[in-house]
Amino acid sequence: MSAVTEAGRRVAPGGFLGQSVRDSLVVAKRNLIRMTRIPEMVIFGLIQPIMFVVMFSYVFGGSMNIGGSTDSGTYREFLMAGIFAQTVTFATAGAGAGIADDMHKGLIDRFRSLPMARGAVLTGRTLADLVQTALTLFVLAVVALLVGWRTHTSAGEVLGAFGLLLLAGYAFTWIGALIGLSVRTPEAATSGGLIWLFPVTFVSNAFVDSSRMTPWLQHVADWNPFSATVQACRELFGNPGVSPSDAWPMQHPVWASLIYSVLIIVIFRTLAVRKYRSATA
Repeated sequence: MSAVTEAGRRVAPGGFLGQSVRDSLVVAKRNLIRMTRIPEMVIFGLIQPIMFVVMFSYVFGGSMNIGGSTDSGTYREFLMAGIFAQTVTFATAGAGAGIADDMHKGLIDRFRSLPMARGAVLTGRTLADLVQTALTLFVLAVVALLVGWRTHTSAGEVLGAFGLLLLAGYAFTWIGALIGLSVRTPEAATSGGLIWLFPVTFVSNAFVDSSRMTPWLQHVADWNPFSATVQACRELFGNPGVSPSDAWPMQHPVWASLIYSVLIIVIFRTLAVRKYRSATA
């Protein structure tokens, strides 16, 4: 017995998941090959976070009060978790623009006409973006070490922090995928991505101690999914953190980061795949 997909292809029982994985990997390979042929995509993606590291470390470092200290070295260690999280989150704009570009060129329509698993095109695209994000994080970590950033925990905890960062980045990429499918041009996707990214990343504990914000804004920052990932990374890196908060995400940042990321993936992947079925160039 065999089942028939909506594209008319027969698939053995239990084979839908395997077919979806294979199709996703094929699309991911296609996007990774495209990245190697357009190296400026990767290079420009590296320049911005490196600039943030240097500027925030040396320009603002001596003026920030972290735990009662204005030492630039203390702020540098406080800062890096925020820079890492911002970097993986900002990859969302690139993902949205890439999908919008494929839509604009009619590539998505051609993919949709093939006997492929539903959602494989989007999953493959987000997986390729995850690989690029991992490369960016590696280079950024090397730069951070050069400017004086250090970790004070075990290798397993450090790797766990980077795992949380990649999971959060992958989750936010699905938001970018939905935006890319919902607009008509890559330029609109880039603008649409940045509009919400700036408040999410700056109304947080990434660059300042949220306890120094006004009460209502501190509440928003403490419950921000982005803040949970930043705080979790600080704990796992052994770097200075924000002042104690009663908010549950700040008390249990690792669990909060995991829960937020999984919820975002489930919700926005569902919405993006649904949009993919009906979107047209």
